[in-house]
Amino acid sequence: MSDVLIVGAGPIGLACGIEASKRGLTYLIIEKGCLVNSIYHYPVNMTFFSTSEKIEIGDVPFVSDRDKPTRREALEYYRRVKTKWDLQIHTYEKVLNITPDEQGYKTVTSKGEYHSRSVIIATGFYDNPNYLNVPGEKLPKVKHYFDDPHPYQDHKVIVIGAANSGVDVALETWRKGAEVTMVIREAEIYPKVKYWVRPDIINRIAEGSIKAFFNSQIEEIRENEVDIITPDGPVTLENDFVFAMTGYHSDFDWLQHIGIRLSEDALRTPYRDENTFETNMPNMYLAGTVCGGMNTNKWFIENSIEHAAVVMEQILERKK
Repeated sequence: MSDVLIVGAGPIGLACGIEASKRGLTYLIIEKGCLVNSIYHYPVNMTFFSTSEKIEIGDVPFVSDRDKPTRREALEYYRRVKTKWDLQIHTYEKVLNITPDEQGYKTVTSKGEYHSRSVIIATGFYDNPNYLNVPGEKLPKVKHYFDDPHPYQDHKVIVIGAANSGVDVALETWRKGAEVTMVIREAEIYPKVKYWVRPDIINRIAEGSIKAFFNSQIEEIRENEVDIITPDGPVTLENDFVFAMTGYHSDFDWLQHIGIRLSEDALRTPYRDENTFETNMPNMYLAGTVCGGMNTNKWFIENSIEHAAVVMEQILERKK
């Protein structure tokens, strides 16, 4: 029996473990992948939007070569955080179910069973892409995650989306020799794209190096072609790979399965008390980006680190 079980070993899950340690609370962090699994699956050349000091946790300095840290630097940093605080983490263990019992909660995983007085859900949203729901989306050539630009040299690449992920994919694959076309539902590149990147993509489109169809959407994807609906009518493009950078969402079915109530609107926001972060399930809390539902632009590492201390104070008070 521990005081709290934390689901998710991303930066916010680690912060929860640190805040538990500071208060003398017993805890365990369960992670279905590796340490900071979402960051590990970011593009290999990705640069964070936040500066390094804004995503520091546990009083461990985050030193990076530049103002904006890279994925590689972040992985090294969070490994050091884990080691410094000797955080109790089980990786590669998937949480299957969480049910109330007489003392709190029973958590069943792919490897065992645990009992805790409280539970914190800090699972983020990066594991569940938003699908287009168009014919051909399940073809192997369609990707919802980007790894490295090298394999796409001399290939025809379509990038769907004009937020940070889409812009990064378009620029990186183009610089490695891909023929890149962007399909963008809106009338412009997303205004909140990283400020040092947005002028680059706008200029590449203006000079014709990267093609772009604005106010447009995909109609069908085939093995060697893609059909697009544009303001000027339908267009068919030859194509080798499609990057559908259409965003991600929390695992809403799983949240409901463990008893958390979601809003009935399109945002599907998980219920939580605004002050305590407690859900409709007593002593079950939310922390981090999972709080936002479909609104994935509300919570980030830098503005949700504080969730950990708020939740742990509630747990400590109820233990007294």
